[in-house]
Amino acid sequence: MYPHILAHGALGIFDEIIFLGVGVVFLVMIGISWIKSRNVPPEFDETNAPVETASPETSAPDRFKLD
Repeated sequence: MYPHILAHGALGIFDEIIFLGVGVVFLVMIGISWIKSRNVPPEFDETNAPVETASPETSAPDRFKLD
C-alpha cells in the first residue's frame, strides 16, 4: 500500500509509526530540557573563580631567568 521510507520490517507501516514516534519523543524531551535549562540561573563555584594575578612589582623574582 504505502512504500516504506524510513523503517522496514515485519510490522509494515507500524515500523514507520514506531520509528517516527521515538524520534518525536526524543525531540520533545530535548526541547523540554532546553527550555528548563534556559530558565535556571547559572551556578558559580567559588573554587573555580578567576585567580587574581600579582603585579610584576610585588611578585617574587623569576625562578627561571632567560639570560
